[in-house]
Amino acid sequence: MSEIAVIIGVGSGLSAALARRFAADGMRVALAARDMGKLAPLAQETGAQAFACDASDPAAVDGLFAAVDQALGPPDIVVYNASYRVRGPLIDLDPAEVARTIEVCAFGGFLVVQAAARAMLPRGHGSILLTGASAGVKGYARSAPFAMGKFALRGLAQSAARELAPQGIHVAHFVIDGMIRSARFPGKGDGSGDDTLEPEAIAETYLQIHRQKRSAWSWEVELRPWVETF
Repeated sequence: MSEIAVIIGVGSGLSAALARRFAADGMRVALAARDMGKLAPLAQETGAQAFACDASDPAAVDGLFAAVDQALGPPDIVVYNASYRVRGPLIDLDPAEVARTIEVCAFGGFLVVQAAARAMLPRGHGSILLTGASAGVKGYARSAPFAMGKFALRGLAQSAARELAPQGIHVAHFVIDGMIRSARFPGKGDGSGDDTLEPEAIAETYLQIHRQKRSAWSWEVELRPWVETF
């Protein structure tokens, strides 16, 4: 039987690379985003099924997992890739935007981890992979809301990994330390693009973590371009 992968917070960058890599590995893929319209080309390319979901809405997340289970079956791998941020001086930040940042980055992550665990625990296996950022281990100036959200996501991953690993569920958090290469951020310098992370390379690492033997599981992986300082 083919494995089933669910990717939540799908866009044109890392999520698209994950969908392509998982599909190439023979998985059946479910793509979820608030705007289903933008999913159509990727779904057609990869043979994935598209679902509408606001990851910060408990009912929507529960509905997503129920719909995926009915259409494809219970998931073997779930990736939380949703993110939101607002930047600016602390004294000027809009509290509603700060709340939205934390809601998407952290609360949505909790909802997805909870739903994924409920789907995986009866079978005693599965991987839950959470996309973090360098903001989750160091708070940058003028970026407090994003730091709060990503710090919380990292804490969720660490706690869930400790709780769920003995029950066969592999939870891993990825610190993406650098800019992911895209049309908007193609890289600079000598033109090699080495100062940005190639989304296909990140996707390959996610798959490797999913394939890890449980005698040597990673709960956290840091990924950065080799020229990135840290």
